[in-house]
Amino acid sequence: MKKIELLAPAKDYQTGITAIQCGADAVYIGANRFGARINAANSLDDIEKLVKYAHKYWAKVYVTVNTILNDREIIEAGDLIHQLYELGVDAIIIQDMGILELDLPPIPLFASTQAHNNTWQKVDFLEKVGFQRAILPRELSLEQIKEIKQKTNIDLEFFVHGALCVSYSGQCYLSCANGGRSGNRGECAQPCRKRYSLTDSKGKLLAKDKYLLSLKDLNLSDYLDSLIEAGVSSFKIEGRLKDIDYIKNIVSYYRQKIDKTNSGFEFNPNKTFNRGYTSYFLTGRNKNIVSFDSPKHIGEPIGLIETAKLNNGDGITYFDERNILQGTNQPKLIQKGVFIYRNFDYEYLKQLKSLKIERKIKLKIDFNNDNLLLTDENGNITEYKVNQTFESAKNSEMARQNIIKQLSKLGDTDFYTDEININLDPMPFIPVSTLNELRRQAIEQLEHQRACNFPKNLFKIVPNNYPYPEQTLDYSANVLNKYAEQFYCRHGVMKIEPAAESGINMTGKKLMTTKHCLKYQFNLCKKSSEPLYLTGEYNKYRLEFDCEKCEMSVYL
Repeated sequence: MKKIELLAPAKDYQTGITAIQCGADAVYIGANRFGARINAANSLDDIEKLVKYAHKYWAKVYVTVNTILNDREIIEAGDLIHQLYELGVDAIIIQDMGILELDLPPIPLFASTQAHNNTWQKVDFLEKVGFQRAILPRELSLEQIKEIKQKTNIDLEFFVHGALCVSYSGQCYLSCANGGRSGNRGECAQPCRKRYSLTDSKGKLLAKDKYLLSLKDLNLSDYLDSLIEAGVSSFKIEGRLKDIDYIKNIVSYYRQKIDKTNSGFEFNPNKTFNRGYTSYFLTGRNKNIVSFDSPKHIGEPIGLIETAKLNNGDGITYFDERNILQGTNQPKLIQKGVFIYRNFDYEYLKQLKSLKIERKIKLKIDFNNDNLLLTDENGNITEYKVNQTFESAKNSEMARQNIIKQLSKLGDTDFYTDEININLDPMPFIPVSTLNELRRQAIEQLEHQRACNFPKNLFKIVPNNYPYPEQTLDYSANVLNKYAEQFYCRHGVMKIEPAAESGINMTGKKLMTTKHCLKYQFNLCKKSSEPLYLTGEYNKYRLEFDCEKCEMSVYL
């Protein structure tokens, strides 16, 4: 398997550190403002500390500035990007195209999945205007990814694990229309995880009080080779609100899957939060994508209460007589005959917490007559000159073993070695204290060289007039500021409607476009009387269907 980036989420500094320790090649984290997870903001001081830690291992840090911005905010976002560049951040993830109209530092820009990068034409445009990476929609199939890769040269990032938004990212206005909390502004209230009833145009009840828009979680761990063959170069784990246990378990799991290794501890995605797993649309449409009964972590199926094997401290869930998920860590309260699930495996999580995971940099050491040569896993080579003369050893083998022993003592450094070659003739006697000092100084020299050689990817956006694939944009283009309007006009767009978040009347407008189709789920493709209606606690929504594209749309 060729080199692939494992990209992990970081809620905060500590989860970022944990992700890197578990083998992440890069982490993505929100700054103090303008990230698509408003509850996962971080100070610039913490981001700076995370960057310094990550770069020690040649891991990278990407910062999300991926909300849409008003005229005042976009100037502040530009200032923030300059600050992040000065801190050594490796790339900025953005949604708002107005940012490209600013005077930016030479830092790579990644197009957020919120930018709706769903066709090769759109991805080609992003490449032509200067983006170095496109984060693809989760809804794409392997064939669609292959087409994008064949027709573009841009770096492609794809989600392989975590929660699924039912709508195309960046194209959901349900939360904004309901209470003013916009997903494009990082404030989604998750109305898709609420109960709804489904009726047809004649009022016939098709489903009652179900979580009809709630999807299972994504797990593509069995498709990593296929994704690489399709052209994906970065595997992204969702979860910027997840805790350290989740990060430790899931990042380690994918690290082992990518490297095809086994540490001896069985990392298991079923043991941490999930809504059940699905491969979504990667290999075609299927019904195993929904979680109609609950939007919560139901847990692993255990069996009937009287036969289940449990540990003290386990968390238990079950569906009551109304088919509502209930939970308790006191199994004696559950009646006999009830099927139970375990959503908190006390023994497993206890082992996971106590598991010591250290990230070390692999090192090869060659000791020749006049130098100590260190070669690390990233190809850095440092040659430390040994400007001393030593007496010949009386016992060559004992002297050799002593040299190997002392050079191997790397426990308090970021390195480990499994190969030491001693090419000394005649074999010298070198005191332990001298060997320790040689090792220490050679390691310091290598650390300095690694810092100097860290692959910094500098890229300055040069504005151009490459034509945008469309000439008319409605509110779903998410244009909220004059700079975004300037950008699209410069690229040939003739008509632009303001974003939903500008305060336009959304009555009768599309609030969501989704590949999840309720007609398909309920076997109604040729039977139902359209339109269908979703009725929630406060609102009723009209559903319309594009059977050619196999998409469902939700209207206010």
